[in-house]
Amino acid sequence: MPAYVLVEAEELDEERALEYRALAQRSIHQYGGVYRLRGVVPEAAEGTWPSPARVTTLVEFPDMTRLREWYGSPEYQHAKAVREGAIEVRLLFAEDRTE
Repeated sequence: MPAYVLVEAEELDEERALEYRALAQRSIHQYGGVYRLRGVVPEAAEGTWPSPARVTTLVEFPDMTRLREWYGSPEYQHAKAVREGAIEVRLLFAEDRTE
């Protein structure tokens, strides 16, 4: 079953954020991930979105096992270290059980 990483992020340091994005992208592709949404400001149909500075990214992996391999990988751990203080994030993992 496909598994997804939903990311809510706010950039704090543009230069370091660019470095993080490049590292994260390489690691995501290396572990079979595909971007489905990238850096979009969602339209709130109900309720409120916290800020136009917060963006959403959605990444699809073949399954939860592969997603967790990516998340724990040395490649992504390095990207996370670069991200520290550059981007404030919230990550959610979800498995598609509709199939």
